[in-house]
Amino acid sequence: MSQPSIKKVALAYSGGLDTSVILKWLQETYGCEVVTFTADIGQGEEVEPARAKAQALGIKEIYIDDLREEFARDFVFPMFRANTIYEGEYLLGTSIARPLIAKRLIEIVNETGCDAIAHGATGKGNDQVRFELGAYALKPDIKVIAPWREWDLTSRETLLAYAEKHGIPIEQKRAGSSPYSMDANLLHISYEGRVLEDPWAEPEEDMWRWTVSPENAPDKPTYIELSFERGDVVAIDGQRLSPASVLAELNRIGGANGIGRLDIVENRYVGMKSRGCYETPGGTIILKAHRAIESITLDREVAHLKDEQIARYASLIYNGYWWSPERLVLQQLIDASQVNVNGEVRLKLYKGNVTVVGRKSESNSLFDPNIATFEDDKGAYNQKDAEGFIKLNALRLRIAGKKGAKFI
Repeated sequence: MSQPSIKKVALAYSGGLDTSVILKWLQETYGCEVVTFTADIGQGEEVEPARAKAQALGIKEIYIDDLREEFARDFVFPMFRANTIYEGEYLLGTSIARPLIAKRLIEIVNETGCDAIAHGATGKGNDQVRFELGAYALKPDIKVIAPWREWDLTSRETLLAYAEKHGIPIEQKRAGSSPYSMDANLLHISYEGRVLEDPWAEPEEDMWRWTVSPENAPDKPTYIELSFERGDVVAIDGQRLSPASVLAELNRIGGANGIGRLDIVENRYVGMKSRGCYETPGGTIILKAHRAIESITLDREVAHLKDEQIARYASLIYNGYWWSPERLVLQQLIDASQVNVNGEVRLKLYKGNVTVVGRKSESNSLFDPNIATFEDDKGAYNQKDAEGFIKLNALRLRIAGKKGAKFI
């Protein structure tokens, strides 16, 4: 069915089976010009071949952008300042990449005069929500085309048949390639589908790509020191690195020590439960270290206030509300809390475990050994003051007890 109102579409394009079929389907169904956008966010695969594939399908405007630094600096690091995890475990590796892709798509729309965007997210998943909420927030009147919600190509077999019919070159899966549905970027790699659709089935060992099994990790621990400035890691073992380089190096070190594997069943925003496995070695290390440096530099009530926001902040990212006013306000609170989060953390990495073994901050530590000591504090803390403190806090409990209130 032709849609003459759509003249030009910006397509989030990987060059794989789905988006290659979508590209041709857009040309056929809407009779429109297509602009392709391929993002390098550290997925570890060559993105340049997408250019040749797009050119073979007649595309003239092709964007292939290296967004690794922007991804780490403006999305991953701000998220980690909040110690963000979803449902107590998931480090949001897929979720946090989507608002960046949506942002760049809208920039391309504005640069090229497109009147719509298109993506390859299915109608069952979270990504359709994340892409589209981001797009609507940044360009309220943008039109969105989601082929998986429109066409009748409902399986890999029908997609392959469409590709063959229209002469779309598709690389077949190579011997030894993963049978799972995978998504990778600088922060993580995810696995879904096949045996993982049974939540009782243990993942196969050869599924994992970034991490050695903890059993096969080195028998000798690895020690590293991370330097923080305003809540962000800026150096590893004294060597200053860019945000993207920090993530890449910690992925390497953590992966070699079996760190960052996760197997969870999560609640998707669209309503279903989904089982997924994740590898996030660098992120796992950063979060552990960040909490450690905060433990000596953050005021107690500020730290507790931040902790109260974790579930809310994580849900905003997971559900696609990165560009919402509430996330932006929360980010201001979080960033303001990080002004004094400066110092060093020493970590021991051993067979899948990350252990904090030291933390210090020369200028911002609130830890006072003269007060905290179990030895003679030389009058720094008057222990008799605790009696009045306890009695004042017990007042309401004592009153209730005298009145015969029952709590159990």
